[in-house]
Amino acid sequence: MGQENRGGRLAAFKSVEVSQSGDVTFRIRAPQATDVRLNSGDIPSEPGSPPRSLTKGENGIWEITLPAVPGGSYRYTFSVDGATMVDPLNDLCSPSNMALWSLVHVPGSNYSDTKSVPHGSIAAIEYPSTTLNRVRRAHAYLPPGYEKGTETYPILYLLHGASDSDASWSTVGRAGAVLDNLIAEGKAKPMLIVMPAGHTGAFTFGGPSNLDEQMKLFQQDFVNDLKPHIESRYRISNQRSHRAIAGLSMGGAQTLDIAMSHLDQFAYIGVFSSGVFEFRGNAPAPPAAGSETSSPWLTRHETALNDAKLKEGLKLVWFATGKDDFLLKTTQATVKVLRDHKFDVTYEETDGGHTWIKWREHYLPEFAQKLFKD
Repeated sequence: MGQENRGGRLAAFKSVEVSQSGDVTFRIRAPQATDVRLNSGDIPSEPGSPPRSLTKGENGIWEITLPAVPGGSYRYTFSVDGATMVDPLNDLCSPSNMALWSLVHVPGSNYSDTKSVPHGSIAAIEYPSTTLNRVRRAHAYLPPGYEKGTETYPILYLLHGASDSDASWSTVGRAGAVLDNLIAEGKAKPMLIVMPAGHTGAFTFGGPSNLDEQMKLFQQDFVNDLKPHIESRYRISNQRSHRAIAGLSMGGAQTLDIAMSHLDQFAYIGVFSSGVFEFRGNAPAPPAAGSETSSPWLTRHETALNDAKLKEGLKLVWFATGKDDFLLKTTQATVKVLRDHKFDVTYEETDGGHTWIKWREHYLPEFAQKLFKD
């Protein structure tokens, strides 16, 4: 995937190479290094597997081959003597909240491969945020034919998880390719997908967490700034029945907060590998209906939870979480609370864990096929 200048000569080698059988070989030149490892949490491995250490070969080029990687897109970096770095010879990348990842696509996905079908486009959008007093960015998927047409479209707001960015769903998540393929097969309606930046500042796991405050600010930015900007700029239907919101992990919790605070505006709600974080797996069971005062989340959303008329226009509340996901109990508790409040919840408990493989190859394609069919 590139060339590196070495002493005035070009030492050509592919830094990442995918074989026809799906084996993926990673290479990096680090002649002075003593330890080089591959970081890529989404590429499957056996539980308890050792670190993915590269082997040093000729000309200081380190190498590792991972066999039979399932079709899809994967982020990776190298650790060179403890220093994390992207692949210097690969221009495909996927930014997260505070880091940049290199990206490789392995052919063989039913949904996220680039196929010979009409293609939409991904646009980067800047909008003024009065909430945060700065310009913010989002990404949008425009379906095939949008630029030349005049019709209005339904819209899905698609939210990422903690530590990711507004580019995550369109890079490692391959949302554009997924919708291109589903639309071409007649399995999904043409729609716009808006993918906002769910963080309002820096965030790292393990440090002092300001996630709750960021989630509150994001909700204000979404309602007051992003949504009005998008819906005045693009040809989008203003009907509730043509508006959906979904998210993974942190984005799933944000989805529930936004949707329950503005239930009259959304007909479809999707929650991937998530739930109400207040109902954490090790916390006491959430209170049942009628005990709202003992739960801040239930108190905050009391009107939507108990208003039968708001539920009448709600066409789908869809949850999916893997059996190995660390948020499984949170999902189960949230589903129970909503069902206790007479929401008709569809819940799929799948295999797998908290990974892009599930969100990209399973949850988004399945949810998208259920939207805007009436």
